[in-house]
Amino acid sequence: MSVVTFRRSLMSVLLGLTLSSHAMAATEIPFWHSMEGELGKEVDSLAQRFNQTHPDYKIVPTYKGNYEQSLAAGIAAVRSGKAPAVLQVYEVGTATMMASQAIVPVHQVFKDAGIPFDEKQFVPTVAGFYSDSKGQLISQPFNSSTPVLYYNKDAFKKAGLNPDQPPKTWQELATDAAALRKSGMSCGYASGWQGWIQIENFSAWHALPVATKNNGFDGLDAVLEFNKPVLVRHIELLEAMNKKGDFTYFGRKDESTAKFYNGDCGITTALIRFAG
Repeated sequence: MSVVTFRRSLMSVLLGLTLSSHAMAATEIPFWHSMEGELGKEVDSLAQRFNQTHPDYKIVPTYKGNYEQSLAAGIAAVRSGKAPAVLQVYEVGTATMMASQAIVPVHQVFKDAGIPFDEKQFVPTVAGFYSDSKGQLISQPFNSSTPVLYYNKDAFKKAGLNPDQPPKTWQELATDAAALRKSGMSCGYASGWQGWIQIENFSAWHALPVATKNNGFDGLDAVLEFNKPVLVRHIELLEAMNKKGDFTYFGRKDESTAKFYNGDCGITTALIRFAG
């Protein structure tokens, strides 16, 4: 995920953070986000800590739904002239916000505000998602996720598997999922965010592009090209598992996470943030 700042008066609000002010009332800075649960509490805590040390300003965090809902709300707010100062947008929405010309690039915000900013402080592969072709940050990396494999140790024990040895390869995962199903579980393995985990991240681990033009960074006319032998074999493995009943498809997003938490599935791949 990342955060973006909007143009016009919203830009002046952010730049005002660097000015000495004796305003009668604190300047409110709306921050729309998609963090719920414990992460939402952490966002509130961050805002409170900032507000306590900057009495002239008040960050007002507001939960606006999941990533797609938050992005839609942000776009609607821009069109109505009531955009928040700061909006959290997931990585695939970065290009949309950039093309809309409704936001101020993060590197420009810091430059205009006179605040030193080292873009190299971010992990290159993370910063790359939110940067332009020149390597300048368009939006601020925030709560960036990576896929993690979760497994139920109790279910592993019941299936006769070693609870301290999770699968390390996809072949091992297929074997373990079959054992879990044989032990009586309705779902051996399920995955959230299919395109992101099973195609994009899988390809990255194998140093394979998913599109032409440097994965789309060098032009908007990029063409998808993930019909490669390695990825084809991977999808065939998932298909074979699905036909056996060892891999269950619950949806394109994070529907499988709930199935893991309630004990239906023994193994799942999901966002790292669900661990919190």
